[in-house]
Amino acid sequence: MDGFFDLTVLLPAIAVLTAVTNILVEVLKEVTYRHIPTQLLAVAVAEGLTMTAYFGYGAAQIGVVYWYHTAAALVVGMMVAYAAMFGFDTLQAALKGGKENE
Repeated sequence: MDGFFDLTVLLPAIAVLTAVTNILVEVLKEVTYRHIPTQLLAVAVAEGLTMTAYFGYGAAQIGVVYWYHTAAALVVGMMVAYAAMFGFDTLQAALKGGKENE
């Protein structure tokens, strides 16, 4: 359990999960546009990816999954969803040199 949530692993993992969430949501948005709101889709994809990554990392590192680590992974999944929903639009606006869409 010692060093399970090491920041040198957690921060790049959040960045990678956010990028993969953005890509998957853009692809799935075309298929589910009329059925599921995009923000709900982003939360579902982010939580699914984060929990999958957490269980894989937990199995590889310590072999035991604790409930409080699972709760923390759910919170990290919400952070990934937030970054995926609002970070992409802000980054896109910054790269274009214009103001963010309000």
